[in-house]
Amino acid sequence: MTKPDRTRDDGPETERAAKKRSVQPDIVASSHADLVVSSYTLSSPLRKPYIADELAEPTAHPEILAAFEQAKAQYEAKLGALNDLCHFDYTGDWDPSSMFPGPQLLPIRDLAKAAVLRAAKSIVRLSSSLDGKALTSCCGLWIDWNEKSKTGVVLTTAHIIRTRHPTANHWKGRDEYNAEASVTVHLRDGTTAEGRLLYHQEHYDLAFFEVNKADIEVHLPSFNETVHCGQEVIRVGRDGSMDLRITNGRVELLNPNKYERHHYMYFYNEDHNYKCKDDGGSIIGLDGKVVGLVNNHFKDSFVPSSILVKSIDLWRKFGCIPRLHLGMKFSSIKLLDTSHIEKMGRKYNIEEGLIVEEVSKESHAEKQGIHIGDIVECFNGEYIYTTIELEKMLMDRCKDHFDEGNALNAKIDISALALSLLEKGCLLPCNLKKNVSDK
Repeated sequence: MTKPDRTRDDGPETERAAKKRSVQPDIVASSHADLVVSSYTLSSPLRKPYIADELAEPTAHPEILAAFEQAKAQYEAKLGALNDLCHFDYTGDWDPSSMFPGPQLLPIRDLAKAAVLRAAKSIVRLSSSLDGKALTSCCGLWIDWNEKSKTGVVLTTAHIIRTRHPTANHWKGRDEYNAEASVTVHLRDGTTAEGRLLYHQEHYDLAFFEVNKADIEVHLPSFNETVHCGQEVIRVGRDGSMDLRITNGRVELLNPNKYERHHYMYFYNEDHNYKCKDDGGSIIGLDGKVVGLVNNHFKDSFVPSSILVKSIDLWRKFGCIPRLHLGMKFSSIKLLDTSHIEKMGRKYNIEEGLIVEEVSKESHAEKQGIHIGDIVECFNGEYIYTTIELEKMLMDRCKDHFDEGNALNAKIDISALALSLLEKGCLLPCNLKKNVSDK
């Protein structure tokens, strides 16, 4: 006859076994000695304490109940410690990322996972305070690191030191920033470091912080300077616990509205389920390269990498990010509805260029005869199709200006060729003299 197996499983005890335990009151404490003793360690076996109903009455066996409560408390503490190891999830409280919740995205899941894990190595989190009071928090990314001096630079949004945002209209320039705000950089290894402001630019809302920190591993991101509407991208940031917040989506086909500056592009996800304040986080392509920096304004906007790369290069070379004020607002014909584009082609024989949406009063553009509704086809002999391309051209012109030994607050000539639709397609060449400024 086969010998019965005397090993007890973890399932519920029989009534007979429970009664047997009721006449052996020391069994609760002794069977869980590794949890009851005060010197328990995380590496000891994880066993959930059990007590029979007859022993759970507070007045029946108080010493047994006390031992059980102690064992239960230590079990829960140990369970919590295991949860902190990340690869365990006993509590069910883990908040997964929102990346790829649907089966339609399974074909790119592995590719996207690799891209996110690559990009995440460069993403940190920042928090700010002023006069001892919390100001805000955001994400950021490393762009420089000196291994010898253990000093690096983090790029983020200037929102981290913004103290007042009185109007949604960015063009009014009424936001207030305080360079004296204290900024803490939260690193991937769980430590923190002080961020020292090196420079911030209010038009592009970018800020650079120096970080001194020994004995950490820093990974610098790669940038892809091209990003296009409809491109599949991933939005990556960190929450207050430094956990990744990941959302898949696409670059939206959209012109900036009249309150937003020309250099914005937009991230689209139908759920809009971002679970952290991810300003300063990365927009990446499926190759893991950065194609934008999140800078939420109205509609999940981000600064595209073409502007970021030029901004970083200008700051590294000249210590500032200069730009030109044209005194006009534009929208791109290219980003209009297809039927709208076709109608303009039928009526005016034009399907590309920038539509003048506003002209500043008494500006040089107005004095040159440019009006609302005109179409600007080219600047400095270069055909321009989007407002992003316009910003890039203006930044390149500023770079040439500085390379020639000039400085801020000087004049630059910009030629433009406008088409007046009100005057039956009359071409209007004009020369604009604009100030170089980093405001």
